[in-house]
Amino acid sequence: MKIAIEGCAHGELQQIYNTIELIEKRNNIKVDLLICCGDFQATRNNDDLLSMAVPLKYRQMCTFYKYYTGELVAPVLTLFIGGNHEASNHLQELSYGGWAAPNIYYIGLAGVINVGGIRIGGLSGIYNSHDYMRGRHERLPYTDQTKRSIYHVRQLEVFRLKQLKKPIDIMLSHDWPQGIEQHGNLKQLLKFKPFFETDINEGKLGSKPARELLDILKPKYWFAAHLHCKFAAVVNHSSDDNEEKNEKYTKFLSLDKCLPKKRFLQILDVPHNDSKPIELTYDLEWLSVLHLTNHLLNINKNIYYLPGPSTLERYDFTPTEEEMLTVLKMFSNDLVIPKNFISLENYKTKTNPQTTKFCDQLSIDDPLALVLGQWTRSSLSQNDQEMDSTFSSFINSTVCSYDEEDCIEEMSKQLPMSPFVLPEPKNDTNYTNNDDSLLNNSLLVSNMSSEEPNTKSNQSQDTIDEGYVNIEIQNSKTKTKCLKRRNYQHTNDNDSE
Repeated sequence: MKIAIEGCAHGELQQIYNTIELIEKRNNIKVDLLICCGDFQATRNNDDLLSMAVPLKYRQMCTFYKYYTGELVAPVLTLFIGGNHEASNHLQELSYGGWAAPNIYYIGLAGVINVGGIRIGGLSGIYNSHDYMRGRHERLPYTDQTKRSIYHVRQLEVFRLKQLKKPIDIMLSHDWPQGIEQHGNLKQLLKFKPFFETDINEGKLGSKPARELLDILKPKYWFAAHLHCKFAAVVNHSSDDNEEKNEKYTKFLSLDKCLPKKRFLQILDVPHNDSKPIELTYDLEWLSVLHLTNHLLNINKNIYYLPGPSTLERYDFTPTEEEMLTVLKMFSNDLVIPKNFISLENYKTKTNPQTTKFCDQLSIDDPLALVLGQWTRSSLSQNDQEMDSTFSSFINSTVCSYDEEDCIEEMSKQLPMSPFVLPEPKNDTNYTNNDDSLLNNSLLVSNMSSEEPNTKSNQSQDTIDEGYVNIEIQNSKTKTKCLKRRNYQHTNDNDSE
């Protein structure tokens, strides 16, 4: 399966598709899936623009609305996560994922789906310690504060992803896992982005929760964006704890934003199950985790606790086979994601029918419906009612009313954390940056081999970028119409606001 990985889309969806089409024609290939790593900007109308936490000069409609209205149809099955430059009111309608437009699927606040036998997980938003332990309280009309806090990662989504035990093939996040820069060509990164050095030295570059997920899930591949540069790394998860050495690697790649002379697109050849069609299907383990942890959903603005080893309640929600079988029956043994996109331009509702149907089917709550006071649930048996969460339980859930730092420290005692131990960084040299054309600078067709990389040898940056690459297709120079030059200013703070 050929997968195109895009960094920050920043609304340039039509240009991305045009670039993919040109690549397909020049190299006689067919791209099966496009993955966008945040800042997708799924703006449908002017109201969506107002929900974006970006400077006024960047509030441009761009081209997503053409795919939403049906003026254009996405030529490639597209999957995306959220970043910090988003139409937050649109994505809030699809907390658990859904079709943002025909053939364009949003993975949700967090989620796992399957495509042709490839298991893809994702975490939307960026990390900010101030909001991490708070509930999903934001609602329209957003204030200047909630316009930003709404895209901050929350502990519940990370907690849910930590329950997964089955292998993840591809993991997506917008910001980088903390410390990932130590596993690639750090010297070249600082040459390209010298202002990263202070944050790296202070441990502020990247997301702590994403790092925890990297250490726990150990996916084969991790793709990200946010920092507007192409950077690759290989994380060695090998352990000598057992008699037989267990070698496991994560191949990390971050890409730039969609602009001329930027390395924003990577095409990879990923082995998949040929017997399965290239279509989106729900992941049974993830559905089961959502069902089992519904009672932990919180819409309170205050800091609150999640269960841990020191509590008397259940804190390990890795589903059993019996629990997964129960969830499978809820979906009538059919996990294919329905193509039930509905344009809400003329639809008089504040919640999305896709989310409503999904929540009813899985017997969970829609966070947006809860925060709007539209709390409704499907009919439940008496036993389910006793075990199920209710709106009042959210209001009465334990919160921290004291100092936030103390609360975070206490929380760290409750939740098991992976040790933050990094292998020695590679000392890579001989990097050559060849930015001659839009195509040459933004893509490389690769074969993602299952063979483990040789982490001991020094390689050039391009080789490090493709630490798992066996095939490289060089593109000759071509006269390509450049897209408009916008979003050139890189904002350099935690939220890129």
